[in-house]
Parts: sequence; structure tokens; C-alpha cells
Amino acid sequence: MQFIDLAAQYQHLKQRIDKRIQTVLDHGHYIMGPEVEELEQRLAEYVGVKHCISCANGTDALQLTMMVLDIKPGDAVFCPTFTFFATAEVIAYAGATPVFVDSDERTFNICPQDLEKRIQAVIAEGKLVPKAIIAVDLFGLPANYPELETIAAKYGLKLIEDAAQGFGGEINGKRAGSFGDMATTSFFPAKPLGCYGDGGAIFTNSDEYAALFRSYRVHGKGKDKYDNVRIGINSRLDTIQAAVLLEKLAEFPTELIARNRAAVNYNESLATKYITPLVPEGFLSSWAQYTLISENRDAEMARYKAEGVPTMIYYGTCMHQQTAFKQLAYTDDDLPVASRLAKQVFSLPMHPYLRKSKN
Repeated sequence: MQFIDLAAQYQHLKQRIDKRIQTVLDHGHYIMGPEVEELEQRLAEYVGVKHCISCANGTDALQLTMMVLDIKPGDAVFCPTFTFFATAEVIAYAGATPVFVDSDERTFNICPQDLEKRIQAVIAEGKLVPKAIIAVDLFGLPANYPELETIAAKYGLKLIEDAAQGFGGEINGKRAGSFGDMATTSFFPAKPLGCYGDGGAIFTNSDEYAALFRSYRVHGKGKDKYDNVRIGINSRLDTIQAAVLLEKLAEFPTELIARNRAAVNYNESLATKYITPLVPEGFLSSWAQYTLISENRDAEMARYKAEGVPTMIYYGTCMHQQTAFKQLAYTDDDLPVASRLAKQVFSLPMHPYLRKSKN
């Protein structure tokens, strides 16, 4: 059994993907070729936003949001502590200060109540300027954007959706990638929609932001590539990766059905043994991971290993526990829910081809 069976997916899509790649090899436009623009259009249509701007990877997508919003030293950007390192890394890379927020213990996502308390504390302290919130759609489930958008508006903060794991998820029919002022995703192979290398994208309804993203991703270019009007980065999606993603995106709705079917099967068989994932009413998860809570995690993972079932831990170290952020002086008591989750969660295999596995 594979934790994520990319080989099974490729065999299912092999003829279509191979044909797409061959087309790129034939026309030879390997950087920003026609497939890139086609993919951006289709992604925007799928998500339901005006603009999609592709880039080299998901971390660059987040970094580009910091650049477009002019996040700088002295600014505070609020983000969950229970997430992948890149979420907080891009804040620090911009010179700003990440302010870590605790988790909702049942959805694993950023806790709106704790977020508001931390915004108020930063304002009261007066040392940092609150600028933005990065919310992560952890394990496939969109964060609580109805509440997060209200909080962001209340305090005049920009809201960024990190939809890398949540791509394909929904809240009341509105798709992940369409929340907040802008959203990002990653096409890392293990993501719900992944390519065969690295890739990323940004989504927004703002014409102004879209123009800035397109400039910043290609060295801050102006009207042409030799007219650089700002300092940018080099972050372009390869045409071959776009070609792969076009066929994967076409298959994606069918794969989501299979992912949700697998999650239902898991829930039915495991609900009496573990705390299983909660999907609130009106929400749809894309099931990037199927994550359980167990006080005896090590023993449970060992038991699955003995049965030939791979497991993984997402995430065993919170952001406030990372060596790179020790100077911020958070303790586990400051973020008790996330600190506890980091010791108890583990994930089982999840992909659209689970039923096709031999085990």
C-alpha cells in the first residue's frame, strides 16, 4: 500500500499526460508556454475567481503575497502555529513578525477566537503594526472563512488563504482559493492537485493585485522583460508542469469523489477507535490527509506498520517550537491545543486510488 499512490494515478492518466507532454516537446516553449496561460484560465474558472497567476512553487506563492502587500519589518502577520514551516517562513523572510495562533481542536485549523485575542494583544502592546492574516486549509478542510473574513474586516487586515492542502474544498458551495483578499496553492506532487515537480499559483479578484503578482514573479518586469519597474523574483511555472496539471485538473472532480468516499469508509470503520476528522456542516474537504487523534500515537503507528499500512505525522513540531523562531519566546502553554495536537495526530493513506491498491 502506498501512502499517496502517484504511480496509480499516472497509469490512469498516462495516455493523456504523455500526449500533453509530447505537445510541449514539439513546440519547445518550455517557459511560460501556451499551456501555462491555458492552465491559469482553467484554474480561475474552477476556483471561481477573476485571476490566477501561476508561479514556481507554493512557498513562492506565499512570498509573492508578502511582496504585493508590502509586508515589512515592524509588521505583524498572524498565522497558525500548527502548519508547515513555509507559512511562517515567508513572514519572517519579509522581515515581519509572525504572530502564532492556536488551533481549533476538532478541525485542526486556525482558531478564530484565539486569533482575535492575539490581534487585540498586539494592538494593545503597540510595538507591531497588524497587517495581515494567513489562514491555512489544513489537511483539505477550508478554514472558517465566514468568521475569519469578519475579523479581518473588523481590524482592517488583509486575509490570505493558503489553499495548498484545501484545493477542491468548499464552504457552502464556494471553493477553496476564492476566500480572503488573495489565495495561494501548491502543486507539490503530494497535494490534492499536484504536478510532477514543483509549482504554485495565486488567486485573486483584484485587477491591481493580479498585475503586481504578474510583475513580481518575473523580476518585477514592466511592459516587457527588459523594463524592470520593481524588484521581483524569478518564479515561473514550467510549461511541462502546466501540461501535466491540465490533465490532472480535468480528472480532479472525479478524484475528489473518490477521496470523499475513502474518507467515509475510514470514518465508518475507525470512529469507535479514534477521534476522527470533523467536517462542519456546509463544508467540503478535499482530504489532502486523513488525520486521526490518538493519545497512544506511537503504539498505533507501530501497529499499522506491522500490518503493512504506512502512516505519517503532519505536523510533529509546531511553528512556535521551531528553532528558527525560538527568539519569539512562545511556550506550549501559550498555544495549548496545537501543542497537544502535535503529540497526538497521525495520518493514514489517502488518495483517489485507494480501492485499486492490492492491500
